[in-house]
Amino acid sequence: MQFAFLNGIAIHYQTIGAPKGKPTLVFANSLGTDFRIWRDVIVRLAGDYAILTYDKRGHGLSDIGETPYEMDDHVSDLEALLDHLQVRDAIICGLSVGGVIAQGLYARRKDLVRALILCDTAPKIGDADSWNARIRTVEEDGIAALADGILERWFTPEFRRSDNAEFIGYRNMLTRSPAAGYAGTCAALRDCDYTDQARQIGVPTLCVVGEEDGSTAPELVLDMAKRIPAARYEVIEDAGHIPCVEQPDALIAVMRAFISGLDAGGT
Repeated sequence: MQFAFLNGIAIHYQTIGAPKGKPTLVFANSLGTDFRIWRDVIVRLAGDYAILTYDKRGHGLSDIGETPYEMDDHVSDLEALLDHLQVRDAIICGLSVGGVIAQGLYARRKDLVRALILCDTAPKIGDADSWNARIRTVEEDGIAALADGILERWFTPEFRRSDNAEFIGYRNMLTRSPAAGYAGTCAALRDCDYTDQARQIGVPTLCVVGEEDGSTAPELVLDMAKRIPAARYEVIEDAGHIPCVEQPDALIAVMRAFISGLDAGGT
């Protein structure tokens, strides 16, 4: 396992090398998960791209630090990790809050970002009332009290079968997430709005959403794509909020097509 002290906390990350000249893909995970959600994507892409993935603060094996968070805290952690590893000109692929972090990173450090892949995310997600209600429930009753509703938005009914061991595993990942880190990131999402910044994105951008996403619905992701100059929009069929789990091959196909366009000098 790989760890680094950044911004006063230990960040857990993983790097997978590739032949010289291959582009670097950076993966940022969603709320209530860790970087293992990208496994089925990463194992199919390893060797074709250099890969970096990490657990954002308050998630996985990374430190919690001081809560509540601001989105700038998450952005600063990814910025520091890329600087620590001397990664530049990367393709940043972020899911949900990971996609918000990716947008914030571009706004702050354009030199680090060659392109963006924004999965099931938006410049602003949810409203203050819904986030405050979620924070109160987590602080009083724990994440498990919200798990059924969250998982309904994350996954399709077919995936949520009681005999699907993979579904049970992702429920465990969610409910075993540190409550303080989860609630702290809810506060960061509550207070973050990159709507104006979306219009200023000047790198090639792919906006992807699961057809049955109950957290960031296709129309929300499409609205984001319309705001970003020349962004590409793709819908993954038979997937909810986390296509990298339910439909990794379909997600990889659109990612490869997008990245091939970068290699050809297109957008």
